Amino acid sequence: MKEKNSPSAVVSETNSSEAGQSSTEESVQRHWQGVVKRRSFLKGLGIAGATLSAGALLGTESNAQATQSRGRLSKGDAALLRFAAAAEIIEADLWEQYNELGGIQGGNPAYIAALSNLDGDMAQYISDNTDDELSHAAFLNAYLISKGEEAVDLEPFRNLPSSQATGAKNKGRLTNLLKLNVDLSWYTRYRSGKNPDFGVKFKGPFTIENQPAIPLNDNDTPPNQDQPVPPTSPDQSRMQAIANTAGFHFAFIEQGGASLYPTLAFKATDPEVLRILISIGGVEIDHFGLWHDKAGNAVAQPLAGVTDPKTGLTFPDLNARNSELDQTNLILPEPCEFISKSLPPCSVIRPTLTQNGGAVATIKAFTDDLLFLGQSPAFFSLVHRLAIEADSVRRSF
Repeated sequence: MKEKNSPSAVVSETNSSEAGQSSTEESVQRHWQGVVKRRSFLKGLGIAGATLSAGALLGTESNAQATQSRGRLSKGDAALLRFAAAAEIIEADLWEQYNELGGIQGGNPAYIAALSNLDGDMAQYISDNTDDELSHAAFLNAYLISKGEEAVDLEPFRNLPSSQATGAKNKGRLTNLLKLNVDLSWYTRYRSGKNPDFGVKFKGPFTIENQPAIPLNDNDTPPNQDQPVPPTSPDQSRMQAIANTAGFHFAFIEQGGASLYPTLAFKATDPEVLRILISIGGVEIDHFGLWHDKAGNAVAQPLAGVTDPKTGLTFPDLNARNSELDQTNLILPEPCEFISKSLPPCSVIRPTLTQNGGAVATIKAFTDDLLFLGQSPAFFSLVHRLAIEADSVRRSF
C-alpha cells in the first residue's frame, strides 16, 4: 500500500455522491458472493477438524501482526501516533487539574460536593479518567521511542497559571480551565438523526461562555462551604455553576476523542498501529458515554435553574422543553445518516470525516474552547504541525 504525506495540506474527504449510489447494491452482492465462496472453501477443508481450528487461525493472525509490526513505522503511522500522543498529553494536563481539586483525593471539599450533586461517584470517575489519560500519553510516547521515532515533548509549554484555590498545585499548566467557551453542539448532535459529516450544523441547547470550570481562589469560591441542592447562597450558586460547567466540559473533551480515534485509525497501515488506535479510542468512547450521562444532571431537576452570580450563566431545565433534542436521559446515540443517505440510519460515532473529526478539527475545537488561552505562538505552531501531518496521511486500499 502507498502512503502520500503532505505536511502542508490537510486531507480533503468527500461524501459519496448520490450519482454514485447506483452501484451500491451490486457492490454488496459481489461482497456477499465472496463471503459465500470463502465459507464454502473453508467448509470443504473440514473446519470441524483440527487443520483450521479457531486457535490456529488466531495464532496465524497474531504472528502476522507481530511480523508486520517488528520494523520501523511508516512516516504516516508515526505521524498518527505522534498527534495522538500530543492530544493525550493535553488531555492528561487538564484532567490532572480537575483531579487535584475534585478527584477521589482532591483537596477542595466544596468543589467535590458540588460535583457530587451531579453524581455521587464523580470524584472516583474523575480520578479514573485522569489515570486513563496519563497511561495513554505515557504508552504512546514509549511506543514511538521503541520504534526509533521521536516522542512528543510539550514540557516547555507548561507555562499557564494554576487555580489559586485550595487543593490546586502551584505549577505551570498546558491548558486553561479558568475561563472556557464550552461548545455544547455535541449534546444536540447525538440526539439528532442527522450527521455533521453530511454538512449539518448543530447548535447547543444553551451557551457557556467565559465561565470557569474549576474554582479560581478561596475568596471567590470558599472551599469548605456546604453545597445543598438547590444552592441557597450566592457562593453556593457560584460553586455549583462551576461544577456544572465542568460536567459539560468533561463530555465536550471526550466526545472529541470519540471522533478523533476512528478518524486516525482509518488512515493506519501497520496492524499494530491500527490496534493501538482502536483500543485507546474505545476507552475515549467509554469516557464520553459516562460524562454524557452526568452532564444531563446539571440541567434536570433538582439542579436545573442554577445561576452563576458572577457571570450570569444559567443552567436551564432542559426536560421542561419536552423535546427529544434536549431530553437529559437520551444519552445513547440516535441512529443517523451514515456513509450514504440511501442506506438506513445507523447508530454511530459522529463525525468521523477528517475535516470534522480529525486532528486539525480537534486543535481548532480546543482553541475555540479557550483551552489554550495564553499559550505561546511556538506551542500553536507545534500542535498545528502535528495535526496537519496526521490529517495529511493517506492510505490506499
